Amino acid sequence: MRTNLLIPFILSCLPASGFGQSADDLASVTVLPGWREADGTHVAALRIDLADGWKTYWRAPGDGGIPPTFAISGSGVIAMQPHFPVPEVYETFGIRSIGYENSVTFPLRLQIPDVGSAVGISGQIEIGVCDEVCIPVTLDFSALLPPDGISDPAIVAALRDRPLTRTEAQVGTVTCTVTPISDGLQLTTMITMAQTAAEEVVVIEAGDPNVWVSEPHVTRQGGQLTAVVDMVHISGQPFALDRSALRFTVLGAGKAVDIQGCTAH
Repeated sequence: MRTNLLIPFILSCLPASGFGQSADDLASVTVLPGWREADGTHVAALRIDLADGWKTYWRAPGDGGIPPTFAISGSGVIAMQPHFPVPEVYETFGIRSIGYENSVTFPLRLQIPDVGSAVGISGQIEIGVCDEVCIPVTLDFSALLPPDGISDPAIVAALRDRPLTRTEAQVGTVTCTVTPISDGLQLTTMITMAQTAAEEVVVIEAGDPNVWVSEPHVTRQGGQLTAVVDMVHISGQPFALDRSALRFTVLGAGKAVDIQGCTAH
């Protein structure tokens, strides 16, 4: 098994006390109550404010990070869909991480059955916060969401800060080649698309949280972007790869392109 798999755990266990700050000093959460849409969806958000210079993480944080997880309850909440604004890419001690510095707003689309009533919610968001060390922090929140509400510029801005779709970015073919390796699979992905930035970062998600994905080796030749990763199941056992569940995000210059699935090469 590769030692990289241990990096997030090691970093998450380092104490913050040595830096003179408790977890409560590092991060806080505020519920932005948002508004109710015509179809009954309620749009709210969680704003995370961090101590100066500290960072938190995106959906796929890289080897050195901890992804945010959301838990929400309330008698009027059927389902929740979080939205992740376009992140930044950081390098710390040679380890790449992907996330946000100082503050971030995560919009939430909440499905509720009674569109005309206020909805009480409560829950937790678990995040990793990092500076020279990375620690897990759990933040509790609760709020009453009004049946109407008003458009919140902070939520609107966070919703607009999204990756381009495959169609919007005029992405052409996306093909994948899978090759067995000693402890898993090697995936080579070729994406036909115009160059988005001088330095492009590709993030590949397996669609299965039990599959570790290495940082890609990325090359470009003209209009073709190629990314090669190793994939290892945390059990160390062989696994099947669903190409339709693969997710590719191309990051660069504050922009992103989101691509779902690939076809066999």
